Amino acid sequence: MTRVKAVGQRRQRVYGALGGVVAGCAGLSLSELAAAAVRPEAGPVTAVGGALVDRTPAAVKEWAVRQFGAADKTVLLLGVLAVLALVAAAAGVLALRRRAAGAAVVCGFAAVGAVAALSRPEATWQDALPSLAGGAGAMWVLYLLTGALTRPTGAPPTPGSGADRGPARGLDRRGFGRMAAAALAGSAAAGYAGRRLTAHGSAGATASRAGLRLPPPARPAPPVPAGADVGVPGVSAFLTPVSDFYRVDTALVVPRIDADSWRLDIHGDGVTRPLGLDLRGLLARPLVEHDVTLTCVSNEVGGPYAGNARWLGVRLADLLREAGVRPPSEGGPADQLVARSVDGMTFGTPVETVMDGREALLAVGMNGAPLPFRHGFPVRMVVPGLYGYVSACKWLRELRLTTFDAYDAYWVRRSWAARAPIKTQSRIDTPRPSAEPRAGRVPVAGVAWAQHRGIARVEVRVDGGAWQEARLGAEDGTDTWRQWVWEWPAVAGRHTLEVRATDKAGAVQPGLRSDTVPDGATGWHAVEVRVRPA
Repeated sequence: MTRVKAVGQRRQRVYGALGGVVAGCAGLSLSELAAAAVRPEAGPVTAVGGALVDRTPAAVKEWAVRQFGAADKTVLLLGVLAVLALVAAAAGVLALRRRAAGAAVVCGFAAVGAVAALSRPEATWQDALPSLAGGAGAMWVLYLLTGALTRPTGAPPTPGSGADRGPARGLDRRGFGRMAAAALAGSAAAGYAGRRLTAHGSAGATASRAGLRLPPPARPAPPVPAGADVGVPGVSAFLTPVSDFYRVDTALVVPRIDADSWRLDIHGDGVTRPLGLDLRGLLARPLVEHDVTLTCVSNEVGGPYAGNARWLGVRLADLLREAGVRPPSEGGPADQLVARSVDGMTFGTPVETVMDGREALLAVGMNGAPLPFRHGFPVRMVVPGLYGYVSACKWLRELRLTTFDAYDAYWVRRSWAARAPIKTQSRIDTPRPSAEPRAGRVPVAGVAWAQHRGIARVEVRVDGGAWQEARLGAEDGTDTWRQWVWEWPAVAGRHTLEVRATDKAGAVQPGLRSDTVPDGATGWHAVEVRVRPA
């Protein structure tokens, strides 16, 4: 009898856990439906994920980027969902004994979502509503499902079992199944409605981008010079296709901004004529086209987080001059330009760098088309020579002049350097690691970059031997990477290839390996291959 009872209890706990998960699904779907009416970023999964990103140590972020690359956000959201499922299952089991205990767990998780939503940049009190609505829905569903699992069966109590105080309670599988199916159907309907509302809410932004016609540049970029591409298969394209351009940011939901409602405010220390611009006003100014290679500070030696594109935009220095800004070298009081995104992300850029004559742009176009949403539509910053976290603000909405002493931007508060000029780097694109070329003439090729200084020389060596100078592709200005190639007389066996670059300032890329934190990685990229006999 005891064994039968134990089996029955285990079965009931399994059903309880299942009921908790079903209730969690219902609550989550309801919260996402409510978030569609508030804003997508207010959804509990997104809000909790964003709060985790904000509070994760830099070393852990770096590990996630290395392990998961562009899928790091997906992995984070799946992790949040997995924790939610476990908590929901625990709430279902607890509710079998005491419904109040299960309800308390649900309330606690809803409170976490609400607090996380309220902690996000640009949050209002309404951002807490999706989590609270989802929590209320989950509690109601859990109450109904628990009732089916603990309903009196009508069977007489067993004498001496301790159950003779009232009728026996048991598992109503049929009732539970009907309720669970109804709850899942309702969850699916709510989820579908939420997705439709979200899509409808962003339809204006999608239409505004599709209808945007960029004016021709007043100063177009010259054609990419013949010979910029060394013509070796496997080398990164000189101009990176938009679909292949890397994306590293903290936005778990890509902002979709209606170009007609976009506005930029320029104000702060030393601004004598504050500016407020809409997109029409920005596009009325002279546009400049310029090729720039962007690099993420999270890019490890030989890593993929670098891309080269043709950008179209307004010179940032001209706008700052129009606002009355003077760089520190001319007596201006502000040495930091803080850019703020619509999602609250902040980037701190040296004013002196922006105004030193380089083509720092408020970009509206990328490779001949309006910016994609994932790359900052309608307006983003592009500053040659600086890592993205101090220069490349996407979804831009505010520029504020201040000082580095007075304000630390988002990543600076998380152990990264305040000023971050890009370090000279080079990468072997072909042959790939563990490749097995045949002995003979093997092209070793890749890209090298030292934005706003330019690449003067690239060298390759085999198995720690003498450095051999590679042939450089034609230069398209100092703000872009250069392709290079060296013809290797490869012999059979295992070999290690290394590459280093020298910039036009005469600085040789250091061989000592260092981590990306706090201001970018150093070291020579190395590739091991096995050459097969000819």
